[in-house]
Amino acid sequence: MSMALTVLIGTGVAWGKIRAFESGINQISPLALGEGGEDGAVDILLVGIDSRTDAHGNPLSAEELATLRAGADEANNTDTIILVRIPNNGTSATAISIPRDSYVAAPGIGKMKINGVYGSVRLEKMKELVEEDGMDPAEAEPLATAAGREALIKTVANLTGVTVDHYAEIGLLGFALITDALGGVDVCLKEPVYEPLSGADFPAGWQRLSGPEALSFVRQRHNLPRGDLDRVTRQQAFMASLAHKVISGKTLSSPATLERLQEAVQRSVVLSDGWDVMQFAQQLQKLAAGNVAFATIPVLQENGWSDDGMQSVVRVDPAEVKKWVANLLHDQDEGKTEELAYSPDKTTVEVLNATDINGLAASVSRVLAGKGFTAGATGNYEGTPVATSRVLAPGADDRGAQAVSESLGGVPVVEDASVAAGTVRVVLADDYTGPGSGLGNEDSTYSSADPVGVTQTVPEAPPPPRIITAGSDDPECVY
Repeated sequence: MSMALTVLIGTGVAWGKIRAFESGINQISPLALGEGGEDGAVDILLVGIDSRTDAHGNPLSAEELATLRAGADEANNTDTIILVRIPNNGTSATAISIPRDSYVAAPGIGKMKINGVYGSVRLEKMKELVEEDGMDPAEAEPLATAAGREALIKTVANLTGVTVDHYAEIGLLGFALITDALGGVDVCLKEPVYEPLSGADFPAGWQRLSGPEALSFVRQRHNLPRGDLDRVTRQQAFMASLAHKVISGKTLSSPATLERLQEAVQRSVVLSDGWDVMQFAQQLQKLAAGNVAFATIPVLQENGWSDDGMQSVVRVDPAEVKKWVANLLHDQDEGKTEELAYSPDKTTVEVLNATDINGLAASVSRVLAGKGFTAGATGNYEGTPVATSRVLAPGADDRGAQAVSESLGGVPVVEDASVAAGTVRVVLADDYTGPGSGLGNEDSTYSSADPVGVTQTVPEAPPPPRIITAGSDDPECVY
C-alpha cells in the first residue's frame, strides 16, 4: 500500500483521492506501538495472517477459498512476519523476515513458535471474555484479536530490539488481489516444483505469476531443501520483484490499475492508525529499488527442537539476533546495500593457467568453488605471455573481482572490458603461490583430479543470512 501512495502523490492525484484510499482501510490502535525513533525512522511490522476472512472480518466466498486453495477451516496463525525499517533520509529500506517456526520468548507467555503467539493469545482472551466474563462472542472477538496483535508486536520487539511504530496486516486474499491489481509479479525458480498441498506447480526459470499462483509460490514449505527458510526466501524474492516493479517502472500510472489496487488494499489490509500518509509517502519517493534489501534473521539450527522436545522448531539466539539487526540497520542507513547484498555465488570465476604446472587452474577453481564462487571454465592461458598473476574484471572496482582477489591472497585486479558482467577471469602466472598452488601455508594442493576420501565437516550453524535487493530487472532465482 505504501508504494501505491507514493505513486498517487508523484502522479499528481488529488489529496481527496489519497484520503479516500486511506479511509476505506480497516484501522486499529495497538497499544504496544512506539512513536518512531529520534531520527524519524519508521519501523513497521508487516504480518501475513492465515485467515479465511477479509480485513473487515467478512468470510471469503466458497469460490475465493477454492481459488486460493485455502480450505474452509478457520486459522489465525501468522504465516509471514517481517520487520520493515524506513529511515528518515529515505535513501534505503530494510525488510527483515522472522521464520514462522522461530522458537522465541513471548513476553508474559513463555517460549513458543513465533507464528503461534497471535493465535494463542487471541484464543485465550476469547475464552476469558466469553466463558469467564460472559461477554457476547461478537463483542469479544475484536478485543481478543487486539490482544493477539499486541502480544506479537511485543514479541517481535523483544526478539529484535526494535520498537515497532506501525502495524500492517494482510490476509490470504490480499496477496492474490494486490498481485493481480499490479498485473502479476515476476519470479524465477532454480528447479521446477510440484507440491499439491500449496498448489505450487511451476516450471524452472523466469515466469510471471497471477494472484492465486503468487499465493501458492509464497506459501509452499514442503519439498523445499531448507523447508521454512526457503519459504521465507521465496517471500523475499517475490516482494523484491514487486518492489522493483513499482519503484522502477510506471506500473501505477494507470487510473484503472490504481482503482484495482485501492479495492484490493481496502478489502485485505489492516493498518494501525496514526500514520502521516503524506510524510510517509514522501519518504518512500526518495527510494531507489537497489536500496531496498530483504534479509532473514540469523538462526542457530534449522531443524531444532523445543525445550520440551515435543516440537520441531527453528532455534535462534536472541542476543545474536539483536546484534545482527542493529548492525544491518546501521549499515543500511550508511547506504551499504550493494555491499551487504553481495555473495560469492553471484560471481562466475574462470581460471586460466599461464604456467607449466599441470592441474593448477583446476585446483584453484576448486578452492574458489569451496568459498562459494560459481565455477566457470578452466584451461590454459593462450594470450600474450604474462609475468604476474591477475584477476581480470569488467571494472577495477568490481565487487566480485575484489572478493576473488582477497580469496587468492591479494592477486591484483585488472580492468578488462572483454570480461562479461558477473564474471571474472583469473590468470595464474609463475609468481602465484596462493591457495591451490600447493605452496605456502594453505591447505589445498593442486591436482588435476578431484580429491578422493575427503571427509566434509557439516557446519554447526546455517550460513550467514543472505540479502536480496529490489534493484535488478531480473528476479533472483530461488528454490
